[in-house]
Amino acid sequence: MQKLDEEILSVQNQVETNKNQQASKAVFTHLHLKKLHEQVVVITGASSGIGLATARMAAARGAKVVAAARNEDALKQLVDELRSKGCQAVYVVADVGIEEDVMEIADTAEREFGGFDTWVNNAAVSIYGNAMDVKIADMRHMFETNFWGVVYGTRIAVKHFKDRGVPGALINIGSLFGDRGTVVQSTYASAKFALHGWTESIRMELEKEKAPVSVTLIHPGRIDTPYNEHAVSYLEKQPAHVGMMYTPEVVAEAILFAAEHPKRDIFVGGQAKFLATFGRLAPRLMDKWIQLTMYRTQHDDRPSKPREESALYDPGYGMHERGTNSGWVRDKSLYVEATKRPVATALALAGIGASIWAMARGKNK
Repeated sequence: MQKLDEEILSVQNQVETNKNQQASKAVFTHLHLKKLHEQVVVITGASSGIGLATARMAAARGAKVVAAARNEDALKQLVDELRSKGCQAVYVVADVGIEEDVMEIADTAEREFGGFDTWVNNAAVSIYGNAMDVKIADMRHMFETNFWGVVYGTRIAVKHFKDRGVPGALINIGSLFGDRGTVVQSTYASAKFALHGWTESIRMELEKEKAPVSVTLIHPGRIDTPYNEHAVSYLEKQPAHVGMMYTPEVVAEAILFAAEHPKRDIFVGGQAKFLATFGRLAPRLMDKWIQLTMYRTQHDDRPSKPREESALYDPGYGMHERGTNSGWVRDKSLYVEATKRPVATALALAGIGASIWAMARGKNK
């Protein structure tokens, strides 16, 4: 009799466990992320460019910030700046290409703030040069940062959100060159292709198991940051964006929107969407367009800095959001705004379509 009672109790416990698991999965079918002022946000590559702009914007909106990068002087200056404004922030000196360093970022967030709610994989560095000229050692080291750093951050963030049981946001910063290959930055494009593939794959796996993780891929176009100055250059002339680009604050806006609202993808800039769309629809035509435009718009007329002065192996200079690029810098992206307000955008487009149709009818009468 006692054995029968134990078996009945075991079955009841198993049924209860199954119910709890199903209820848990149901909760995560529609993820509800915390408001930004309630969040702890981890940002890699936070000492300059997009990461720096995102850290400042997140802190200004009430989030607690864990800033990570290799440049300790810049990180200390950033955290002192944020704290002087009444914000809560800590920093971690970390090379994201080293898994133990990435683990320390998470440990610091846990120790200082009890965990984190959004993890932004932003750290990256580029290499400018023809593919056949770039040293294999440089390629491998760049992949450690641009791809493996994202893998390490992803695995740590996902485990944290699963263990905690409260939905969180994983935000990976891709590139327009992760959707379409390019010349001169072939190694960078390859690493971003890998990042995009990784992000799409883990997103599907996590959705299948109804894990409490929102996975967003940001697709920035050309952004006015020190990215080019930090890059390794095999060119005679200094890498630079020449033409239309966007401020890093535009990308930061997209990142922080994704921190509160689950989104699959956010394109920052029409150029990013253009390359992704037409690269699929007319790949051969896009080959010719890139060959025609990208050689002359990825450098200016200054002599290139020596490769030894790049940020591939050592930290680059910090506390600069903007770079030394040449062209028209826009402070707003229509694609980001459309992503943030899809209903209003759809209604506006419908209104425009209706107006055009009405005018066409009027002309035909």
